[in-house]
Amino acid sequence: MLGRGLLVAVVVCLIGVGAGAGASENAVFRIGIVGLDTSHVTEFTKVLNDATKGLGCKVVAGYPGGSPDIESSANEVKGYTDTLRDKYGVEIVDSIETLCQKVDGVLLESVDGRPHLEQARPVIAAKKPLFIDKPMAGSLADGLEIVRLAQANNVPCWSSSSLRFDPSIVAMKNNEKIGNVLGCEAFSPCSLEPHHPDLYWYGIHGVEILFAIMGPGCVSVQRAQTQNHELVLGVWKDGRIGTYRGLKTGKEEYGALVYGSKGIVRSGNFAGYDGLIKEIAKFFKTGKAPVPPEETIEILAFMTAADESKAKNGARVELATVLEEAKKQNAARR
Repeated sequence: MLGRGLLVAVVVCLIGVGAGAGASENAVFRIGIVGLDTSHVTEFTKVLNDATKGLGCKVVAGYPGGSPDIESSANEVKGYTDTLRDKYGVEIVDSIETLCQKVDGVLLESVDGRPHLEQARPVIAAKKPLFIDKPMAGSLADGLEIVRLAQANNVPCWSSSSLRFDPSIVAMKNNEKIGNVLGCEAFSPCSLEPHHPDLYWYGIHGVEILFAIMGPGCVSVQRAQTQNHELVLGVWKDGRIGTYRGLKTGKEEYGALVYGSKGIVRSGNFAGYDGLIKEIAKFFKTGKAPVPPEETIEILAFMTAADESKAKNGARVELATVLEEAKKQNAARR
């Protein structure tokens, strides 16, 4: 029979173990945001910090960043920073390194893709799981380097447009009315920004739709451009054809027309960020990325090849060619 003192000690120990396990399971995952110059910052925080959503995450720190040579960044960073601090109680810090000390994971939200590589470096060095909003980087070479660094340091990392997880796009996959996907015409608004490859800035939304429905495996690209229109044709290794139409005039929407073995179906319209935010929360809790880095790199290669095709008056450009060139660029700068 246990002595009274030993019995009390055992009970206290067991209670402590149970409480510790429960606290761990219910602990809120602390998120830091790098780059406070896009509406995604406040939209994501509004959902993540709403305890009624049950996502188990909370934005607690932010680093403003900002790009002085992009008007939409320079003019917006103060407003979004103030909103995060004043409305949501987010602590604003003066460096990414400081931010990493206060959080469990990071959202890299800078609207400008060019600084993403340098902004990702300290996050990866701190071993924090990382989501990078579109585009993953401002160039294919930078995207490859981010993936290399993350994999070398065993840091979970991924990137995506919100359109990939929009309910209307998700509904196009494994759809009985469509059957096997034989082709897809994806479309989205496509404003251009002079510091980025053309489709990296906004066309990436429609390109992400295309890959979400078609899957990876594109081998070549051809592009036609006029003042008000963009059209990029991709050929997949199994012979399927997918196209992206960039809308620069007229009615602007996001969506796709999907050609299948059983039917042709038009997706619905964009419904908001909730789908992506839920995937982000799940990623932070599990450490498992829902989009493999190889597919994101292929998306960057598709858009890079589209620029190359434009420079060559619509000539066919192999994705393997632009990937090899980007790898050479990275080897030269290391």
